[in-house]
Amino acid sequence: MEEEIKAEFTRNGFNFDDEEEILQKCLTFCIQYKLSASDLVSSWDIYSLNRGLEFTVRSSHMGAFLEQLQREQVDKVKQKDSGLHLYSNDVAMILHGNIEETEVILDTPNAKGTSAQEKLSDSAQKTTGGKFTFEKPLESVTPFGSRKNKFVVQTTINEQPNIHTIKVEEDHENSEDDIIKRVQPSQKCSLLIDRSQPEPGCRFMYDRIEDKFNFMENCIKKRATAYVSSGQYEEPVDPSVASQVKSIFAVGMICCEEEGRLKEKPILLQSSVEHSGGQRVRLDLQKLNQFSIFPGQVVGIEGHNPSGHCLIASKIIDSVPSSITSTEQQPPKRQALDHVIQSSKVSLIVAAGPFTTSDNLLFEPLTELLSYARRKQPQLLVLLGPFIDSDHPNLRKGNVDQTFDDMFRVEVLGKLQDYVEYMGSSVNVILMPSFRDANHDFVFPQPAFEIRPADFNHQIYSVSNPGMFSANEVKVACCTVDILKHLSAEEICRNPQGGSKQRLTNLAKHILNQQSFYPLYPPAEEVPLDFSLANEALQFSSVPDILILPSDLAHFVKVLSLGEGNDGEEQDKCLCINPGRLARGEGGGFFVEINYSGNPESSTASVIRI
Repeated sequence: MEEEIKAEFTRNGFNFDDEEEILQKCLTFCIQYKLSASDLVSSWDIYSLNRGLEFTVRSSHMGAFLEQLQREQVDKVKQKDSGLHLYSNDVAMILHGNIEETEVILDTPNAKGTSAQEKLSDSAQKTTGGKFTFEKPLESVTPFGSRKNKFVVQTTINEQPNIHTIKVEEDHENSEDDIIKRVQPSQKCSLLIDRSQPEPGCRFMYDRIEDKFNFMENCIKKRATAYVSSGQYEEPVDPSVASQVKSIFAVGMICCEEEGRLKEKPILLQSSVEHSGGQRVRLDLQKLNQFSIFPGQVVGIEGHNPSGHCLIASKIIDSVPSSITSTEQQPPKRQALDHVIQSSKVSLIVAAGPFTTSDNLLFEPLTELLSYARRKQPQLLVLLGPFIDSDHPNLRKGNVDQTFDDMFRVEVLGKLQDYVEYMGSSVNVILMPSFRDANHDFVFPQPAFEIRPADFNHQIYSVSNPGMFSANEVKVACCTVDILKHLSAEEICRNPQGGSKQRLTNLAKHILNQQSFYPLYPPAEEVPLDFSLANEALQFSSVPDILILPSDLAHFVKVLSLGEGNDGEEQDKCLCINPGRLARGEGGGFFVEINYSGNPESSTASVIRI
């Protein structure tokens, strides 16, 4: 089995500093925990990804890697014994390489105890009482109310002081009565919903095989048209036809030959019905020293097919030239929410659920976030689901005494209404649902919450999942499905010897290069993807200024550059953000504060611990 483990590591682009010792330890792990070689390397991939390790697997990392495997096994046993989904899963546990600070339940909560209730923060007790509280299962896990390192900046880009923000915070801190003395943001931002598909109340989960076929065919044809329109590529041809004399250009979708994870051998390319009758051809990547592919990715291939049975690739083109995306028109449907204009500058706070810890339903992290927002005075607050998390232990065991809709109205909308009333008319709030929200439709793409903005003085809005909106002409795109995590499990790549490993950056770039919020096909098992709604909702044509992709993987803020930048061609820039989760198990998580100013490179963004 050692050879199988070695082959799996090699296939994923890893090498060893002490091959014999590492393979022996990995073999022991596989036997002890009944893992396949693929499972083991998948766990290592996530381990190295979240710690920013290079491609070399070092024996010094085996001890910490073993601890991760042990935690994963504990999680599996807990799920099996209790029948509960783990609220903070194994990926969330290893986010930041600090095992001492890992905040996760290692035992089934006990409804009889009240020790956690006694340690709750005073603000949470005043807000909601303790009617949903569970006993704290382990003394080693710090309850949210007594956490340390509050509001500590974890990472930042373009760290320049923001005069306005600092002044507002100082004015607030020097105030003896924050209710009497409030400092309002300088100006309310304009807000436009670029699109919100599907509409609330839509018919879903009636998609047919024809819808799946049409979705894939449209993706391939649209990409082929874009390549030809750029003038850099000729009309695509049938890749399954023998071409011994000259190189050909073909466009198609990366596919697996069989069920399971994509493997370097064999990989198939499915072309469009127009060019090849929808036939698939085997794809040989041996001549490439660098690539990054996944199932469902639509790419251009330059190469030749000497036999008609195998296309030997000499180049993979995975993005549309920026000259095409920059000239495309904006979506025609734009819903104007107000008429205040302040071009290309906006301050916002972004947080992704869960918004309450796993030991209770007091929504303490949300309360703390709103308290921070009152001090910092952002123009826009963006909250991404889940809000009423169907994976929460209390909800799964039925230990609640109100409906999910009532809980959402009281614990979420009620707090937000208090927030906008306190802040005045200069702020807006955007809500985006998740298919994990127990009070909303279990489908993706997902309609917006049925919120009437008039009930909240036109300051609280909801957008679909995924969705796009513009604030002060800054275009923001969001999706609450964990596409980064799903891509990390399915992507295979090869990098030049000694090349740096920027997996998170590459995963985020796939979204922009494919111009799709969910380019993976087939989708992950837990995603209720409806292909009858996907064509309009998942595709986008232009690069957003800010792309928000909440994930269980490590939080980050990065400026992404798209295009090769050859021949003086200007590269598109995008500020990409994974805010992490606001609540992690019984402890606090993270959120992001952004001050966007003109373009991504001159803007500031910070990941902050709640």
